[in-house]
Amino acid sequence: MMQQYLALKQEAPDILLFYRMGDFYELFFDDAKKAAQLLGISLTKRGQTAGQPIPMAGVPYHSVEGYLAKLVAMGESAAICEQVGDPATSKGPVERKIVRIITPGTVSDEALLQDKQDNLISSVYHHQGLFGLATLDITSGRFALNELANQEQILAELQRLDPAELLYPEGFEHINLIEQRKGIRRRPEWEFELSTAKKILTQQFQTKDLVGFGVEKAEVALAAAGCLLQYIKDTQRTALPHINSIYLEQNQSVVILDAATRKNLELTQNLSGGLDNTLAQVLDNTATAMGSRLLKRWIHQPIRDHQQLLQRQGLVEALLQQGQYFETDELLKQIGDIERVIARLALKSARPRDLERLKNAFNLLPQLQQCLASSEQSLLQQLAQHIHLFPGLAELLNQAIIDNPPVLIRDGGVIAPGFNSELDEWRALSKGATDYLAELESREKSETGIQTLKVGYNKVHGYYIEVSRAQSELVPVHYIRRQTLKNTERYIIPELKTYEDKVLMSQGKALALEKRLYEEILDQLLPHLTQLQQCCQSLSELDVLGNFAERAEALNYVKPRLSEQQGIDIQAGRHPVVEHVNQDPFIANPVDLNPARKMLIVTGPNMGGKSTYMRQIALIVLMAHIGCYVPAQSAEIGQVDRIFTRIGASDDLASGRSTFMVEMTETANILHNASAQSLVLMDEIGRGTSTYDGMSLAWACAEQLAMKIQSYTLFATHYFELTQLPELMPGLANVHLDAVEHDDKIVFMHTVQEGAASKSYGLQVAALAGVPNHVVQQAKRKLQQLETQQTTSLAPEAQPVSGQASLPFDEPPHPVLHALAQTNPDELSAKQALDLIYQLKQAL
Repeated sequence: MMQQYLALKQEAPDILLFYRMGDFYELFFDDAKKAAQLLGISLTKRGQTAGQPIPMAGVPYHSVEGYLAKLVAMGESAAICEQVGDPATSKGPVERKIVRIITPGTVSDEALLQDKQDNLISSVYHHQGLFGLATLDITSGRFALNELANQEQILAELQRLDPAELLYPEGFEHINLIEQRKGIRRRPEWEFELSTAKKILTQQFQTKDLVGFGVEKAEVALAAAGCLLQYIKDTQRTALPHINSIYLEQNQSVVILDAATRKNLELTQNLSGGLDNTLAQVLDNTATAMGSRLLKRWIHQPIRDHQQLLQRQGLVEALLQQGQYFETDELLKQIGDIERVIARLALKSARPRDLERLKNAFNLLPQLQQCLASSEQSLLQQLAQHIHLFPGLAELLNQAIIDNPPVLIRDGGVIAPGFNSELDEWRALSKGATDYLAELESREKSETGIQTLKVGYNKVHGYYIEVSRAQSELVPVHYIRRQTLKNTERYIIPELKTYEDKVLMSQGKALALEKRLYEEILDQLLPHLTQLQQCCQSLSELDVLGNFAERAEALNYVKPRLSEQQGIDIQAGRHPVVEHVNQDPFIANPVDLNPARKMLIVTGPNMGGKSTYMRQIALIVLMAHIGCYVPAQSAEIGQVDRIFTRIGASDDLASGRSTFMVEMTETANILHNASAQSLVLMDEIGRGTSTYDGMSLAWACAEQLAMKIQSYTLFATHYFELTQLPELMPGLANVHLDAVEHDDKIVFMHTVQEGAASKSYGLQVAALAGVPNHVVQQAKRKLQQLETQQTTSLAPEAQPVSGQASLPFDEPPHPVLHALAQTNPDELSAKQALDLIYQLKQAL
């Protein structure tokens, strides 16, 4: 047996091997030690090798899924080794083989998955300056490619996708980008060869080439996709018919969000890493888990196509006007998450209860289609046409699968009576035992005169006749003793033995036939996979749109107007998460950004609501670009290509970057990539360095965004010097968050007013935070001292704004002008002068 185990272990040397022995999965040697530590199971010993006991640990087969779920959550993988031979005909150990390898990115079992989150596996490759990224959701068959130009983009994509498993080649130059992620897997370089990738992909899709998918030019991403598909085939060890297409994601069709923006806006994960108090939590009241997963994909990938957005808005409006989202919601709840059922069907790992869910869904689809088709709205009638009906499959499953079947087919009792006459005959023979045994018991009591005689059955000893010890002297000669217990004797007679053989044979035949029929049913469903996937996509979209309708009515959201012109005009906008969480009424605020007013300098006290105000504008813009209604009195949103947020920062100790370095890196990314159609939120730039350095940086960044890039910008700052910018440059305006001071105390009004704030209220906020009173008073005295010193040291024309020093911001001379200033022409020869001209030309 150990020879067999070690041979199988060579097929999976780096992962835990669960080796089936009877009712347990056993692990040996280092696997046993590792599993005992990870899973908290007992480590024992059995047998010896080289004179040393063999470490062993095991888990019961019927509860293995719970242990596998733990391993998957830790980023570990496991190979499942099952008995495939017949014990009756085997000489030596029963033949075993690895039937599947479970990895974090390839799991499809319901118990191992988070039902409302996508479970993705990705592969990354770098070649000739480009990053290629391939991503697969094995539970739906979605296979996507992307090519990215730099490290910032690949980080943003990995944060958006958050794959459970990430493949990368040996010698990957940018390992620092991924080494902190769970589930990273190094693969040999040859698996990323382009020719091999194209061959394996065309074989999978059964096409001559990849031109029809529009991906043939994305060669770096295709190399990543080839490795990914090979890995899936190696681990699943079965056909993958539901992976039947591939597509290239186009960045120009989506509103791009970088990694910092996704984090700061708390779209699906809060800043603490949890799921509470996020945009997804507020918006997600979907009926099905597949709808919830689609909603999160939409949130992370808002689209720019106004035509598609208007269609989504039209469907939400139609569902609202007709009030049909109530009815569709109830039907979708009953249909449930059939998307992942279809994946298990494709992998031939579908269980009886999966088929029951499909049966129920097929029975409900006509009702759902009729509900939409009966609407007066043409958009809902069109949507009804995308929901396919499967009358043939519904009839098959209605006839074949009983209601509330057992969990596993190996237990039998799944196929309904009347579906197969041969199965019914074997079952009748097996079930007829009850009548026969009652008749036999009555006859034997009469013939022997033993009134305590009973006929029974157990799995170990089969059928028997049980007689009490006191009456065993009355037992006839032809009774053969089978078992002796404390107070009873058990016997067998030839007639009962013959019947036992017949019943056990019929049970075995019935179970074998039932398994075969079950496989045939799965085979009959497989040709319809593509249509089933399309139907799931339509049901998911209907679920999300119905959810948008419900959220709009329940939370008082309005339909945003999408404009082809430039500008963002929101009246009485609200933060969707903060208003949902807070008990107090939310103070709504407007924003007006247009070509003549592209930047707002936002001032106001700490805790006054600047960050909330800025975030709510970004979230309203994002919600408008997923087709959702928005929390406002009215909203008109122009063309937006990207959303940037630089709000708050923390140390990145793992990479050796300080808070200020993180802040400057994010700022650099915005200044390099923002355009005139970008929405930029900048909060407190320059806080992590000296006052003059920080103020200078903030001024220069604001000037660059306002004059050169001309993006829609909200620039929050405590440097009051920046409130002079609107007087010096066109297209800027001051706004502030209001607060009222009374007797050294502060009341935050949370209302946005035009103009600059009068002061920062930093000392009042410190007092509110619980800083000791004597410290606050000392700070107040120091502030007065500093203000006095600054006032007396400045010329009258350079008086500070609000008690702080203004700084001259002179642009430094160009290096060419500096070189000319340092040059004396009278000292140059003709050749030196010519050389200088060449040098200056090159410098320019």
